[in-house]
Amino acid sequence: MIMVDDIKNSLTQGMEISVPVTIIETPAIRVAAIRAYTEDSIGEKAIAEVWAADLDPELKRRIPIPAVENQAEALEAIGKLIEEGRVSDVKAVVYTLPKSLTGVPKKVPDIMESGISARDLSTKFEYAKSIFGTLVSFTDVFKNGTLVDTAAITIGKGTQGPVKRWGIQMQKGKHSRQGSLRQVGTLGPFHPAHVSWRVPQMGQTGYHQRTEFNKRILKIGADGTEVTPEGGFINYGLIRGDYVLIKGSVPGPSKRLIRFRDPIRAKKADLGEPNILYISRESKQG
Repeated sequence: MIMVDDIKNSLTQGMEISVPVTIIETPAIRVAAIRAYTEDSIGEKAIAEVWAADLDPELKRRIPIPAVENQAEALEAIGKLIEEGRVSDVKAVVYTLPKSLTGVPKKVPDIMESGISARDLSTKFEYAKSIFGTLVSFTDVFKNGTLVDTAAITIGKGTQGPVKRWGIQMQKGKHSRQGSLRQVGTLGPFHPAHVSWRVPQMGQTGYHQRTEFNKRILKIGADGTEVTPEGGFINYGLIRGDYVLIKGSVPGPSKRLIRFRDPIRAKKADLGEPNILYISRESKQG
């Protein structure tokens, strides 16, 4: 992708630069429930919740859907708990709709809890009621040019040795010809008589949850043909719905869930909407 560098005091400020981007399809999510929490000496625990009616039947593949008796009374009860000062936080239970993605062969939705940003609990609760049981799109929360944090499960690589897992050097010279080319040089001293956790050893590599901070949104769109290369993306296919362009890389393989949130350690002010000049749609199949 070609864009105009808008980073202040950059050596290439105002010039055309080539930027690597990650294209992510962003279908809407549905708000399934509102949950109220109270806080005691142990921590937070759920004190009340209310579930929406007419949820997607695919949700039954993930959890048993609670029976809905009287939504109005349940919402009123949560409102009274907030007035009494017994509620410490209000959150929304949301789930994904993988059936809306043709490139993801998945039927079971992912369900998660989402925090609500507001100054007081009453405002949180009113906003939660406004989106209760409805679809929330990516554009309802984020806009072009803003920073986000991305969280996902990384690509799993199974059990790997210390060279690939920790990046240590291989043994040199005669040491490498004594059966220990890709092993650590020493496990530590004789005493203390245990191996320190600091010693790089073999083990599980990848398939961990990782959060990356301050990823910039370069473009949010609704027509996937604007960014889909000729022949589609390898191991994914065509983008037919809403999408987002993220500057740089994000954790995880294609077809796996990636979650976004507002940045908790934003280092830069709002840079505004970027000036994109060209998006390459050249085939990635050689």
